Amino acid sequence: MSVTNSPPQLQRELGVFGATLMGLGSIVGTGVFVSIGIAAGIAGPAVILAVAIGAIVATCNGLNSAQLAANHPVSGGSYEYGYKYLTPAFGFTAGWMFLVAKTASAATAALGFAGYLLNLLGVSSSWAIPIAVLAVLIMTVVVLSGIKRSNLVNILIVSATLLSLFVFIVICLPRAATQGVNNLTPFFSSSWGDILHASALMFVAYTGYGRIATMGEEARSPRETIPKAMIVCLLLTMLLYISVATVGIGAVGVETLANAVGQSKAAPLEVVARSVGGTSAAIVLAVGAIAAMLGVLLNLILGLSRVLLAMGRRGDAPRFLARLNQQQTAPYVAVIVVGIAIALLVLLGNVKTTWSFSAFSVLIYYAITNFAALRLPTAERLYPMWIGWVGLLSCLFLAFWVESKIWQVGLGLILAGLVWHQIRRSLHQ
Repeated sequence: MSVTNSPPQLQRELGVFGATLMGLGSIVGTGVFVSIGIAAGIAGPAVILAVAIGAIVATCNGLNSAQLAANHPVSGGSYEYGYKYLTPAFGFTAGWMFLVAKTASAATAALGFAGYLLNLLGVSSSWAIPIAVLAVLIMTVVVLSGIKRSNLVNILIVSATLLSLFVFIVICLPRAATQGVNNLTPFFSSSWGDILHASALMFVAYTGYGRIATMGEEARSPRETIPKAMIVCLLLTMLLYISVATVGIGAVGVETLANAVGQSKAAPLEVVARSVGGTSAAIVLAVGAIAAMLGVLLNLILGLSRVLLAMGRRGDAPRFLARLNQQQTAPYVAVIVVGIAIALLVLLGNVKTTWSFSAFSVLIYYAITNFAALRLPTAERLYPMWIGWVGLLSCLFLAFWVESKIWQVGLGLILAGLVWHQIRRSLHQ
């Protein structure tokens, strides 16, 4: 008699509130503190429209991710959905794109945290890399302790971040009310190509909600918890981003916001806060940015390790990556490997094109998500099919509005990954 041993499963410890905060901790970070400034330099005041376009695309993706995760609640997100509803090649490509893009994004978050902290303390930026590596080490240890403790740390981080952004909006609102007409006109100072380019970059600022899907195995009542958490997450984030962009540009003008991105020791919102509210306001923003970058780093380590866990279970990555700790609360080998990979990228320190590269690879990742949602059986479908089509076509469309060299390298990496995947399958047949 043969006995089939299923792999050990992670404990279900997340409810709607915890899952929503996990999503906010993943979303509200580099996107609001950095990418609004980058996008403003491309689209001008119409960055507000780019924020809205990014939100619409993200909402379609979020709904499709939610119904997939609700019906297939295991770690791995679109990597697993691609395998279940499409083909192994699609599943592998989704996992590969997620790992490549988000590992670099995590390194960026660690370096961003170090830069903000050193700027706040008035310490030389030469310490940025050691501090960033230390941050990766600490967040890796937190994630190794399991989802419950990670969730508690995340709640504290999200609270500090949201408080600082609320203060930013309150400080800038009076000046935006008096000078906003001048600073927000002409609204369409850039071409539609620039607006779409900015929309692709702003879309990335929303993509942390996917972390909720990758933790589907750890959610209580996933069919209810995951969709609710994603929808609430996206609505709150869209309102926050539009508010921050509007009052920020309205208060100081798009040039100040855009030019601040190029300053090595300042964030765009910190420059705006200092200009409007002085040193005290800038300190509040710096503390919020520091908390946000730590939140992004924490949640990326969580999400990356869960995708690596899923790939290890299936054999697309070494199988030892699927090992869980004795309490079955963390895939400890995958977490350690992810931490090491992020730390190595931090040591390189060359991440200036990471945001655009993340935009392309994440849009491809979510195109696969939407394609998988179109293959859901009628009984499993929670939302109309047109939402899947809008998500799929908009992701593929926006992906190629980033710089040409970015999407060319991205296509090359997809091809290299598929070659590896085919070789692996041939060896195991």
